[in-house]
Amino acid sequence: MKQPLAYIHPAAKIASNVVIDPFVTIDKNVEIGEGTRIGSNVTILEGARIGKNCTIFPGAVISAIPQDLKFKGEETVAIIGDNTTLRECVTVNRGTASKGKTVVGSNCLIMAYCHIAHDCVIGNNVIMSNATQVAGEVVIDDYAVVGGGALIHQFCHVGSHVMLQGGALVNKDIPPYVKVGRNPISYAGTNSIGLRRRGFTNEKICEIQEIYRYLYLSGLNNSDAVERIEAELPASKERDEIIMFVRNSQRGIIRGYV
Repeated sequence: MKQPLAYIHPAAKIASNVVIDPFVTIDKNVEIGEGTRIGSNVTILEGARIGKNCTIFPGAVISAIPQDLKFKGEETVAIIGDNTTLRECVTVNRGTASKGKTVVGSNCLIMAYCHIAHDCVIGNNVIMSNATQVAGEVVIDDYAVVGGGALIHQFCHVGSHVMLQGGALVNKDIPPYVKVGRNPISYAGTNSIGLRRRGFTNEKICEIQEIYRYLYLSGLNNSDAVERIEAELPASKERDEIIMFVRNSQRGIIRGYV
């Protein structure tokens, strides 16, 4: 539904049943899928790719140029998946030459005043609570829940099914399936409640807990713990995911609780 009080660039590609409220600005080189609703005073700039059945609340800015002095005007995009909600005043910057795109997955809830910087990749079913600030080239995997006011350092990786405490200062990678809290942040156990809600069996949760006993409670360094996990625990999707995460970590994983 075209709103006469909105500005829509004639080259924008917008599905016929998209609802656009007053005072929206939509630039050229923008694509918006079926069933999406754009609230008043939303600004959608060049390079935005917004999926189906999204809801974008007033004041959000999608696909603004990166806040990165290395950006030289290259053509990049900001991609929002299907069924994702961006609440009031969320900002999602588009990519740089480094990755070429910023991605927010499907079925996400990004609450008010969150910022997602250039070249980030946010997975599916992620919940990001109010005023979370995510620096450039961060990766957050599927089903992670980020507490309000968290600050995530550039290049960090947050694993799948993580529960991250509000107000956390994240400067290390967070492996999958864990709870993270305290100050400075540290491992606080397996995210067993979240895993049960998503259909993980008690047996599978116990398997994950045993893996993290090796990593955080055995007194071994990470390399030795991973070797022991691989040698002594049966192979599974979750075991291998954790092993690969730790081995591939560029910043090192969060510490255990001392």
